This record gives sequence, structure tokens and C-alpha cells, in this order.
Amino acid sequence: MRAAPGEGNIVFMKTIEVLRAWKTILAGRAPSLSIEITKECPLSCPGCYAYGSEHLGGGVVLRQMSDYKGRELVDRFMKLVDAHRPLHISIVGGEPLVRFRELNEILPRLATRRIRTHVVTSAVREIPLEWSQLNELKIVVSIDGLSTEHDARRKPATYDRILKNIRGHQITVHCTITRQMTGRPGYLRDFVDFWSQRNEVRQIWMSLFTPQIGETSCEILPRPARAQVVQELLKLIEVYPKLDMPRGVIEGFLSPPSSPDGCIFAKTTRTISADLKTRVGPCQFGGNPDCSQCGCIASVGLHQIGQHRLAGAVPVSWLFDASYKIGQMRGKAS
Repeated sequence: MRAAPGEGNIVFMKTIEVLRAWKTILAGRAPSLSIEITKECPLSCPGCYAYGSEHLGGGVVLRQMSDYKGRELVDRFMKLVDAHRPLHISIVGGEPLVRFRELNEILPRLATRRIRTHVVTSAVREIPLEWSQLNELKIVVSIDGLSTEHDARRKPATYDRILKNIRGHQITVHCTITRQMTGRPGYLRDFVDFWSQRNEVRQIWMSLFTPQIGETSCEILPRPARAQVVQELLKLIEVYPKLDMPRGVIEGFLSPPSSPDGCIFAKTTRTISADLKTRVGPCQFGGNPDCSQCGCIASVGLHQIGQHRLAGAVPVSWLFDASYKIGQMRGKAS
């Protein structure tokens, strides 16, 4: 299952960093851009929303999209960046490492522009060592549970291959928690313990599986299991410093934004599919996501930031909403 394109985009930003995004929002632009750089992926993970029938609104799925390679991809990608002028970019797919040659040119350009960039990958192939020298780059590796379950779900991106391919890097591990992971006591602790011991791992993030409305997937966490996961994570952050999730973010899984219209993350992130023109909406998941069961770490994280009050008086969410409306009016007028 692919990590959400925007996982951690601005989840852990301090309030002052959120304020720095105002200029972009007031100008009618989204401060964060998520780009599905390719439709190709050698994996067939259960529950991957990117290849779901509803991700692009029905009628077409990601594997049927046109995409680009070589110089054309590099030029079109940078043209998209020039048009949107984002503060942050998440590069997803498909599998971004399918286009590692193009990324060898794109990533240094983004670093030169001081654009904070995430590459969200399964680490199915070796990550170019030169990427470790790019200060603005964060490599986010999606891992679906402990090795037995992960290897069955994500072959050929097995634990052995991941451990080999992340050598020489400092990565962020991202795990999307599904119902299957809640069946054995201590499962999440064992997962966090294993990856905390790896020198290559800088931090660990966890999300919860987010279904579409009406979906009956076995991946979905029942409400009691969601509450159980929250309690476990609250205990684990006291023991494992690499589990880099503030208490408010974890507790936010129990009260996510009620709709995309009330989701700061959905409003501040523009997701573009592999043809580099089709917009994915209403948020990164596409289709008709069940916001009542949202488990996106970025969504609940920004929702919690929105509850903070500036100078003890004005909620960040109020200031954001006002700025967003002004930006949208300016965008329509231009």
C-alpha cells in the first residue's frame, strides 16, 4: 500500500512555518504539490488507493494514463513546478524509482531552488547514493508491517531488498496500519522496535488505512481497533524517539476533519497524476474518501495545528480559512 503522497508534507511544521505559507495561499496557489511521476510500479499491493478504480474519479485508472520518460519528463515536470511555485513537493507514483534517471536530474534542481521534497518509494531498487547529499530531500519508504506480512503484500520490495537498497541513506519509514496488524498484541511495538534499531532510519511515521465511502475492504480498522491503535501509539512514543508523532497528531486519528472542505491538508495540497495535467481530487486519495475514517497523518496533523490559537486568541484554522478564501477570489480574478 502506497504511503499517501503528502504524508508529512507539513504535518510537523511549527506554527511559524504554517504562517510562511500564507503568501502562497493568499496568491491563490497551493503551497504543497504532489506529483504522480509515473503510472508504472512493479508491485501489486492490496489496498493501494493509487490503482483503485475510483482514484481518478472513475472511467480511467492510473495504469491507463499516459506518462513520460527521459528529457520530456524532466522538462514537463519542471514546467509544472514553474507554474505552481510550491514550497513543498511530494514525488510519488506508481513507483518513483522506475524513473530514477530522470530524478537524478530533477532532484538537484529542486534542491537548488530550496524546495522541500519527499520521494515516496517502496525501495524496490537501490536508491542512488548521490541523493543522500541533497539537504532538501526526504526519502520516505513505505513498509506494510513486519516482514512476514510485508513480503507477502509487497513482493518484490521485500525486507531483504529494502535493507540493501537504503544503505548509505537516512530514511523515514512510513507504515499504513490496517486491521490485520491489530490482531496480535504487540505487533506495532515489534514493528517500531525493529526499524528503530536501524541506523539508516531517521524517523518513523504511521497512518491508518483510509477507505472510500461504501468500501468493505478487510484493511479497514473498526472503531474499537482505531481507538486501540491510538492508545498503543501514545505509549510507544514514550519509548521510541524515532516514532516522530506528536500526541496531538495521534489523538487526531479519533477526530479527523469531517470533509475535504474542512481539511487544511486537502486545500493546501494539489495532486497531479502521471500525465502531469490531470488533477486528483478532492484530496490525495481521489474518488470519494470516507473522511469519518480518515487515517492520513498529514490531514489529522494539519487539523490539529489548525486548533492552535495565535497569541492565545485567533485559531490558525480561522486565519487559514480567511486567507484561502481571499486567495481563491484572487485566483478567479486573474
